[in-house]
Parts: sequence; structure tokens; C-alpha cells
Amino acid sequence: MSEAIDWLHTSTPGLLLLCVVAIALLLFLIIKVKLEPFISLLATSLFLALAAGLNVRTIVGTALKSSDSLLEKGFGGILGHIAVIIGLGTVLGALLERSGGADVLSRRLLRLFGPKGTPVAMGLVGLIFGIPVFFDIGIFVLAPLVYVAAKRGGKSLVLYALPVLAGLSMTHAFLPPHPGPTAVAGLLHVDMGWLIIIGLACGLPAFAVAGVLWPLYIAPRVPVSVPDEFVAAEDVQDAKPEPSLALVMSVILLPLVLILGATFGTLILDPDRDLLSVLTFLGNPAVALLIAVLLAYYLLGVRRGMTNAEFSELSSNSLKPVGMILLVVGAGAFFGAVISATGVGAALAKSLSSAGLPVLLLAYVISCGLRIAQGSATVAIVTTGGIVGPLLTADGYSQAHLALIAAAICAGSIILSHVNDGGFWIVAKYFNMTVKETLLTWSVLETVLSLTGFAMAALLWAIV
Repeated sequence: MSEAIDWLHTSTPGLLLLCVVAIALLLFLIIKVKLEPFISLLATSLFLALAAGLNVRTIVGTALKSSDSLLEKGFGGILGHIAVIIGLGTVLGALLERSGGADVLSRRLLRLFGPKGTPVAMGLVGLIFGIPVFFDIGIFVLAPLVYVAAKRGGKSLVLYALPVLAGLSMTHAFLPPHPGPTAVAGLLHVDMGWLIIIGLACGLPAFAVAGVLWPLYIAPRVPVSVPDEFVAAEDVQDAKPEPSLALVMSVILLPLVLILGATFGTLILDPDRDLLSVLTFLGNPAVALLIAVLLAYYLLGVRRGMTNAEFSELSSNSLKPVGMILLVVGAGAFFGAVISATGVGAALAKSLSSAGLPVLLLAYVISCGLRIAQGSATVAIVTTGGIVGPLLTADGYSQAHLALIAAAICAGSIILSHVNDGGFWIVAKYFNMTVKETLLTWSVLETVLSLTGFAMAALLWAIV
């Protein structure tokens, strides 16, 4: 018996077996038992730690001191990095939504592209508005605009809905401050500026294929009409004056510009120059988003009649869904800390080296498998980040390579959305599609977005 336990704790095959069993347990708890992902990740991590023979003090500390434990370090390390970013990004998105920024953006783009270019214009609306706004909120806000465009265009609703969905999904998957990309940046220790650069390099071509070419092909084959009740809200207007397009775009792009300024400043400026210190401070993701939120609060809120009480209510309501996201991410980071401490990560790295399997492909395949099995992109990302993170510590990967691995994980997390994904049912409901029609349109769109994004990451990997 002791020999078998020793084999599990010290040998590469034994450690890999423990990892496989832990992942199987995680999927069982989420899919079959229907436990919250946060609870499932926490329970699985504790099981793996105990099964691998880690000391109880290492796992949870003592009754008097637990600050050095894997549990607290795993949770605290990642949450200290991402909680502020996700929180501020959420409030920024809520301010843009309340101000009517989506209406301003969509009308200007529709005028610019004309009737024939309406699908492309709708895709750009989803792409730009999706930067600060969560995926499901983006659908709720933009769906009425899609209905109106489809009614006027006289073609299948699919032609106008899919580009918007592709834009929203791409930004949600590849760009901060969305939870998945922000979490994987913390797990893999990727500079946020590099993540934005690589996210755009992989995500924009994926959006072009999935959000422009795919809708043109599939829409004539899946005719979906717009019920009259879907357009009922078209004439409801906000009595307050709308913000200008320049203002909306400035608020959306300001944090990205500040973060990229710090990244490029670090690459090209003398470390001792005061300018670099200024860029580093302003380009810290938390500072950049705080500046954007305060600017949006004044320009989109106070100047348009929003009171402090209204802003407080808006912030509170928008932040309610963030709590569970942060708990899932924290539990995923704890899972990664356990994998590293048990030696599973080192064993996996040794096996990969022997098999010659690239870490980029491994990251993508694991993320795809977890996404297809349990449906949540965030769970797929944080779990994959926890598995892959320990493999990257010894090989001296550059920030560009780490960002590409993060992009591969993010790409895998959106593949093949189907009936176990809440987003699947939101899309079906809001765009008047049957399950079969949603599988033919949305599920394929997500798969095309995933495969193209990974292909771009693999191409860039060979170049950088």
C-alpha cells in the first residue's frame, strides 16, 4: 500500500493520474452534481492537495496563522491583481450603457456603411461596445438595434445578429477588462499591454472570419424573421441629450491607450526617465480604468443630470454579478497553486518535453475540452491557466510568448457553445431561433472564432 502511495506522490505517471482524476472530479461536480463552479474548484483543489500528500499546514496553514498557506496565497495573489480591474471595467460598461452610447455608435456606423454594409456596421458596434461591456449585457442593449436593422433590411435576422455576437464574443474572450483575459493574465503573469496587443492581433482576424464571412454564408440558409413584438421598443427614447460619438469612443479607448502607453514606454524609454514613471503610473490597469470611470462619471453622468445616488445605485447593480466571477477565478488560482506545489506541473512539463507537444497546443486543447464539457468560458480559462501556469516558470518565456499562450487559452474557452452554455440560450431567446438554428449559426460562429483565433496565435508564435 505504501509503495502505491509513494508511486502516486513521486512518479510522473502517478502525478499525472492524480491530475486526470482531479479534472474528472471537477467536471463531475459541475456537470452531474450541479455544484457552483467556485465550490467545485475549491473541493477539487483540496482533494488533489490531500491525495498528493501535501502537508495540512502547507494547504491551509494553522489555527493561528494561515497567511502563508496555499489556500490564502492562491486566492489572494490573483484577486489582488484582477478584482479592481474587473470591478472598474464593469462600472465603466454600465455608465456607457446608461448614457445611450450604443445608440450613438450604431447610428453613426449605419450611416457610414449604408444599407448594404449594415451587417458590417452592426459587427463593428458589437466589437467596439463589447470592449467595456459584458457579453450578456451587450446582447440586452444591442438586440433592439439588431431588430430594427433586420426589419429595415428585409433579410434574415441571422445576417444582422451574428456580426454583433461575433464582436461581443471576441472582445469578451480576448481583451481585458473582461474576466477571462484578465484572470489568465494574472495566472500566467502576462503584462496587460501585451495581452491587449496579442488579443487584438488574434481576435480581429477571427472577428473578420466569424463575424463578416460566416454570416454572409449562413444567413440565406437559415431564414429567421423578426416578430413584431421584438421591435416594440424602437420608439422609446431617452429625454436626455445623447453624448457625442467622439466622447463615447474616448471613454472606451482611453484605458487601452494608457495601458499600451506604459507597455511601449517600457520597451523604448530609458528606465530612469521621469516620463516612463508617469506612463507606468497612468498605464497601470487599475489606474487607467479609474481615470476612465471618473471621466465617464462626469462627462456621461454628472453633465447629463445623473445624481450621486443614481451613480451609487448604478454601480451597486452592475457589480452584483462580479462576486461569483471573482470567487471562481480565486478558486481557479488555488487549483493552479496546488498543481504547482504537488509537482503535477513539473511532471506534466516532463511528459510534454518527452512527447514533443507544444505548450501552445496543449493550452488550447485543454481549454477546448473544459469548455465543451462544462460550458463556462471563465471556468475553462481559470482551470487551464492553473494547469498550464506551472509549466511556464522554468523555460524563460517572453511576454509576447506568454500573451500568445494566454490567447490560445482564451480561444479554446469559446469553442462550440452548445446547450450547457447559458450564452447559447440567451442567443436563442433574443434572436428568435430554434435549438437547431442556434447550433447551425451561433455554435459554428463560436467554433470559427476559436479556431481562427488559435490559428493566428500559432502563426504569431512561429514569428515572434
